[in-house]
Amino acid sequence: MTTARAAAPSSAAGPSRQGAGGGPAAATTDAAPRAPRKDVPRRRPRNAGWLAVLPLIVFVLVVFGLPAFAIVTGAFKTAPGAPGGVHWTTGNLTQSVHGAYLTALWGSVRLSALTAALGVVLGLPLAHAVLTSPLRALREAVLAASGVLANFGGVPLAFAFVATLGNSGELTRALDLTGHGWSLYSFTGLTVVYLYFLVPLMVLTITPALEGLRTQWREAAQNNGATTGQYWIHVALPVLAPSLLGGFVLLFGSAFAAYATAAAIVGSSVPLITLQIANALSGNVLAGQGNVALALSLDMIVIAGAVMALYIPLQRRSARWLH
Repeated sequence: MTTARAAAPSSAAGPSRQGAGGGPAAATTDAAPRAPRKDVPRRRPRNAGWLAVLPLIVFVLVVFGLPAFAIVTGAFKTAPGAPGGVHWTTGNLTQSVHGAYLTALWGSVRLSALTAALGVVLGLPLAHAVLTSPLRALREAVLAASGVLANFGGVPLAFAFVATLGNSGELTRALDLTGHGWSLYSFTGLTVVYLYFLVPLMVLTITPALEGLRTQWREAAQNNGATTGQYWIHVALPVLAPSLLGGFVLLFGSAFAAYATAAAIVGSSVPLITLQIANALSGNVLAGQGNVALALSLDMIVIAGAVMALYIPLQRRSARWLH
């Protein structure tokens, strides 16, 4: 009896071991189909992105970094021929914001602000008229012309205006503009010349913002009884305000840095900071004023940097509505 009872568990445990060790249960498990293996994408090394951008970084450092470093260091140093040799000083910066230099700096700011404001006022309706025109060819032609005219400046532009609106220009003689007090070689004349390339630049700048205005906004305003003027005052202009201010900043910076056109037309008759820098570097007025010219350049960098710093947040704010 004892032997039979001991054999029973032994026989019962036998099949269990067989199934676990390599019997039918194990064969069934091995025969089960395996899930297809997915190829894991290889990760690109993190340094690959930096290596691709490295040429651009080197270009920026060489083209912009070295001149900026030379301007900053030169603005705080005396000229090589100054008494006592070359040493650190703040006299160049002090001189750059007094007298004729301050007048020229204020003249550049005033001219840039006026032309930028006029460019915004004239460029907005022109861009809207082009976008709402049913003629696609007209739109493409105006945008292409704006791209060309926005980069047309310097001596060629000055020559074109002298031949057209100068003292002996075609339109000046045909319309007797001189008898009405017109002079191209004045602050007003230079303003008209600057608008020639600032208005097309504004058209290119504000066109994407105008395209972002949704038709549903106009339809909703009309359904609520709003007129076209009310729609522009209460809906369109508030949405476009960041883009308009950004365009003003961009036009201001472009007019503030212009030199060749003003030098070819007005010379020294209109005080501008860029012309004063050229005179100081060439020694037309006083010799040894190169470091003062660097201080004037530093003043321009500070003003332009402060103005352009407003452009980035304005663009981000407009992107919330228009994209």
